[in-house]
Amino acid sequence: MYCRLTRSLALALLACTFAWSQAKPAPDQKTPPASENQSPAQEAKPQIADLDKRPKMDEHTRMLLIQAINAEFARSRKTFPIGYKDITLTTEGKIKPDEGRLHQLALTYGSAAKVGDRIQITNIAIHEKSIYLEINGGPKKKSKWYEHISVGGLGGTMSPGKDPNQAQPTGAALSLEFKNYVPELTGPELKQLLDPVFDFSVKTAAEVYLETVPPKVKEAIKAHEVLVGMDHDMVIMAKDRPPRKIREKDEKGTEYEEWIYGNPPQDVTFIRFVGDEVIEVKVMKVTGEKILKTQKEVDVKDGVVSLAAATAHSAADANREEPVSDQPVHAPTLKRPGEADDPMEHNTTIAPPMQQPRVGDPTDPNTNPPVQQIPKTQQPPPN
Repeated sequence: MYCRLTRSLALALLACTFAWSQAKPAPDQKTPPASENQSPAQEAKPQIADLDKRPKMDEHTRMLLIQAINAEFARSRKTFPIGYKDITLTTEGKIKPDEGRLHQLALTYGSAAKVGDRIQITNIAIHEKSIYLEINGGPKKKSKWYEHISVGGLGGTMSPGKDPNQAQPTGAALSLEFKNYVPELTGPELKQLLDPVFDFSVKTAAEVYLETVPPKVKEAIKAHEVLVGMDHDMVIMAKDRPPRKIREKDEKGTEYEEWIYGNPPQDVTFIRFVGDEVIEVKVMKVTGEKILKTQKEVDVKDGVVSLAAATAHSAADANREEPVSDQPVHAPTLKRPGEADDPMEHNTTIAPPMQQPRVGDPTDPNTNPPVQQIPKTQQPPPN
């Protein structure tokens, strides 16, 4: 009996040891850390833990939250179309509609705020499952109370005039949606949830904008360099507004606008736009060389900045140096088109100078050659 019990315990211990060895990972198999599986955006914007397990927001917290966020200033991370109120943001950071659609709506109706612009939260309302925020006056048309009054009499009904400019909307709206209900939140936590669209930190517009572009474009803007493919806003961010502008047409009849930075004897930069895109960057150096860039480096589509596809000859075509010479390409000529060349122009043989006779000793034949005597003709005798 005792031997059977000992044998059973030994088999059970052996089975547990074998199972534990199978479950333990091999030494060469390492589990990647959580930071490698997450994107930089997810690491920079951690979500609030156990948000769905919190109790529903009460009236006291509601009033404190409105006081903490109302009339706050921030920098916009997205483009907000003017008068648009259907923008939604989830607690996971997902935005609807996407950036391309928002950019198209802003081009059609105008923008209440662009990326990097300073905005103000002018109204906040807490609903059952969402928090409604208005920026820069909201998406509704504004009107005065006396505009709704009409006075009637014997002469008919009269109403005060309306200002058409005052009735236009000036802002936009955003809804922060929750799954079941709005839980208990503090002011900093609400700002953390709004971080994908608003930046409440103390940053300039350029710093907020640089966070939304690729690293190459970011370094170029910091170095005040213009890349082919940038739009007007990106050039202004890199070089500021131009002191001079020129509108012309090229040899193909295409209209273009050229921004000029600098004056001689300093380097002069010419930036050529066709529409809202830089197609050519030309730099005239003080030394006389010319740097010309025409290869597209940046692609801006629906407000989203990305790097253009690299080609095999992009480095050679993007930075093409052409020395500037004061001499004309062809020498001036008086010949007509199609006229044959003058053979005398290509004759390089130099004829020796003619020797003039020297006046000297009459006995020397070299200095004074003999004069040939011409015989006189005989006259016929007179009759």
